[in-house]
Amino acid sequence: MATPEMKVRLRRMVKIAPSVLSADFAHLAAAIEAVETESDVIHVDVMDGHFVPNISIGPPVVASLRRVTSLPLDCHLMISDPGAYLDAFADAGADSCTIHIEAVPDPTVLFERFDALGLGRGLALDPDTPFECIEPFLDRVDLVLVMTVQPGFGGQSFREDVLPKVERCATYLRDHDLPAEVEVDGGVSATTVRRVADAGADILVAGSAVFGASEPGRVAAELRALAAEARSGRGARRPIKQQRTA
Repeated sequence: MATPEMKVRLRRMVKIAPSVLSADFAHLAAAIEAVETESDVIHVDVMDGHFVPNISIGPPVVASLRRVTSLPLDCHLMISDPGAYLDAFADAGADSCTIHIEAVPDPTVLFERFDALGLGRGLALDPDTPFECIEPFLDRVDLVLVMTVQPGFGGQSFREDVLPKVERCATYLRDHDLPAEVEVDGGVSATTVRRVADAGADILVAGSAVFGASEPGRVAAELRALAAEARSGRGARRPIKQQRTA
């Protein structure tokens, strides 16, 4: 449960970000259409077979997605050398890219490139990576992605033990008056969404829970409603990319 201090942070309505990793790749356009009206962001999982053992999609698929939706595309780069591919994802139509602190321990080396390409800055950390690893950079990112499963595979079980880290991220951002949003990815479903929203998550990534359902749009709407219930209807949505003064 959120602490009394957290209630100040819980002022924004939670956004829904379906993960296309769990969609039918033979019918991606139809999958996006099925969830578009109930979604705020499309989450695109990119894997290189090195940083994580799986291989997924790359810039050509992002370009295809860009042609069929006006929703923001956030590319979650689970790759060893994200800096080498930022240009390609920007050219493909990505609105933001999220890189892992485990792959780039000092992401400041890439921030100028993000800005030159017009990409929102996202920073992710694995379930077992300490909060302190990303703390020095939270004033320079638009999005903090807290993984509640090990990256690389869809359909994993939600890790309850990561929720305190979600709350810690949200508390830190509130206490320092920072605009970044907290995103949670991994095992988000109707049974976990309330706890995730209550911990302070602003964006919920849902893959198999949404695209594994017979009516993906309805499930996305239900997740939004459950999150709103957890937050007692406080707040208003904000864009995934924020303006920065420096």
